[in-house]
Amino acid sequence: MSVSAADVKKLRDMTGAGMMDCKKALAEAEGDFDSAIEVLRKKGQKVSAKRADNDAKEGAVIALVNDDHTRGIIVKVSSETDFVSKNQEYIDGVQTIAQAALKHFPASVEELMNLPAGSGTVQSTLDDLLTKFTEKMVVTYERLEAPMVAPYIHMGNKAGVLVGLTVASDTIYDAGRDVAMQVAAMKPVAVDEAGVDQTIIAKEIEIGMELARQEGKPEAMLEKIAQGKLNRFFKDNTLLNQAFVKDNKQTVADYLHSFDKGLTVTAFKHVTLG
Repeated sequence: MSVSAADVKKLRDMTGAGMMDCKKALAEAEGDFDSAIEVLRKKGQKVSAKRADNDAKEGAVIALVNDDHTRGIIVKVSSETDFVSKNQEYIDGVQTIAQAALKHFPASVEELMNLPAGSGTVQSTLDDLLTKFTEKMVVTYERLEAPMVAPYIHMGNKAGVLVGLTVASDTIYDAGRDVAMQVAAMKPVAVDEAGVDQTIIAKEIEIGMELARQEGKPEAMLEKIAQGKLNRFFKDNTLLNQAFVKDNKQTVADYLHSFDKGLTVTAFKHVTLG
């Protein structure tokens, strides 16, 4: 059927898709705009599938908490280029998905995709982004509950952090944001020694023993030397034991105890681009 230039422009304005894509979609949908939008969404999904092997190391990360600071979420939608990740429509779309996640607090990314968001669902919001930008996109989702949850978003939406704390107050919320910035800057692997995966511990001991062996240390001393190196690893790589970035004369644990002796971190979530 014949498609008018005005209708093509209207569909382009509605969807952000290319002029020729809009013309073909309208022709396939016999002029019906709703059907044409569905055609474009399906095309966006196909484009994404064709690009499945591409790297999606750009994108946007949003971290949000609820009004009483007891729940938080992080949503990352990856893209292939920073041209897309810096586009305000793209960021707004990710924000819409993040708001839906915070409101409904789903247990998984699979549940998230079926939630209402904006004028449709999270899935249709993602489909709209796929239609407009035709890049591979991957959704990552994390959530956290605690007596107090503090968020941090690294500038440019390049990383998001949530930190859960055992005590709640306005002052402690601000302290939690400091600790969230610490996580973004220092990238700890766990809250404390108890949270470090045993495979990491075994690997660190193995490396420590091998280094000591190469230095010519006695075989009987290797395990003790490796244990000392492991303790240093814990100090550098577990959140509560790290030197606090705003005052390296105290640890993160010391900083928190300066507000309340019972204050500590229950858990943290850290999501980054790349």
